[in-house]
Amino acid sequence: MKTVRVTIDPAALSEAHGRIDPTRVDATTEEEIALHQAADEAEAMLDAAKFARRVRRRLGLSQTEFSQRIDVPLDTIRNWEQGKRRPTGAAKALLKVLDKAPEAALAALG
Repeated sequence: MKTVRVTIDPAALSEAHGRIDPTRVDATTEEEIALHQAADEAEAMLDAAKFARRVRRRLGLSQTEFSQRIDVPLDTIRNWEQGKRRPTGAAKALLKVLDKAPEAALAALG
């Protein structure tokens, strides 16, 4: 393996600002940060809702049938699909397995 030596000029680093606009970052208020966080969280919840709904529909099951097959309360399935709640932990892993290997997952669930 070939070794390459690079010399970095510290003076050049102090001039570079990277990809951000430091003026805008400094001008951002705590309230604006909270609004951005809330918007990001809402978008993530919608993505999780779409994923849960897509997995169920690909299996060709109603919400009731799906809840019975994976032994999860019907209200939980509805909350996932409406974006009120997000699947976490084992439920999230189960949805991923159902998405990638539905036959094996359903067979394992009995």
